Amino acid sequence: MNASFSDSLSNRGLAIVRIIVGLLLVYHGLEVFNAELMKGYTEWDKFKGQAAAFKVYAGKSAELVTGVLLCLGLITRVCGVLIIGTFSYITFFVGNGRFWYEDQHPFMFALFGLLFLFTGPGAWSLDRILFKKKN
Repeated sequence: MNASFSDSLSNRGLAIVRIIVGLLLVYHGLEVFNAELMKGYTEWDKFKGQAAAFKVYAGKSAELVTGVLLCLGLITRVCGVLIIGTFSYITFFVGNGRFWYEDQHPFMFALFGLLFLFTGPGAWSLDRILFKKKN
């Protein structure tokens, strides 16, 4: 198989994964607009205290914003860092680090964040258009 064909296929596959993960993050992040649900989160034992609303809204906002940016393929590596931070907090502080048997979902998002940090956006991204290296 030709190396450029293989690279092109890998970039397209990565872009498909990026867009799907972005859509999933948008879906979860849209909860930020549901005041009743957000109030329910602030009553969890892990969030109780003065900064409960800030933590909950910051987390959901991060999901929404990084989801939109991932779908567009814009500042993908920065999004990767935000995803790692947000979902590591959820995994290890909210979920008590039980990523191997109960709370795999947030940990998998953290792993996807790591993937996008190291690989970038793949094909079909604004990063490729806006930050294309000139030879």
